[in-house]
Amino acid sequence: MTLASSLHFHSSFLTSPLKSFSPKTLPSNTTIIQPKPTFYPRIRAIELDQNTVVAITVGVLSVAVGIGIPVFYETQIDNAAKRDNTQPCFPCNGSGAQKCRFCLGTGNVTVELGGAEKEVSRCINCDGAGSLTCTTCQGSGIQPRYLDRREFKDDD
Repeated sequence: MTLASSLHFHSSFLTSPLKSFSPKTLPSNTTIIQPKPTFYPRIRAIELDQNTVVAITVGVLSVAVGIGIPVFYETQIDNAAKRDNTQPCFPCNGSGAQKCRFCLGTGNVTVELGGAEKEVSRCINCDGAGSLTCTTCQGSGIQPRYLDRREFKDDD
């Protein structure tokens, strides 16, 4: 007989043995009421295959990412709003105006009609000013933050 076959492991969580009383310890006029044995549900290991484990893991990670990304962006927006923005605008170098790309800043457009004939007229893009308000910074000269450059419209 081996040692493993002679050992029996019992857990108080899984079974509840009844304590026996001997009639010698009880008074003679006492009736013994035997309680019904209580059966507790047994804890069983859940058998999961690899696909189920992967599906559960992907589901939990998806929920975590779905909650984490918006929270991250909200905190970044809040932190950015607290900081002063002093970075000069890249396209206009902080001036707030950009050179007109039609007349190249002259205010006049030269059109060659053919031969040696040329016609000079006022630029219709900048109305002869030679420059336009910067579309990136809207003339402020300060580089807007990424989300400040976008206009969010609710068209519902």
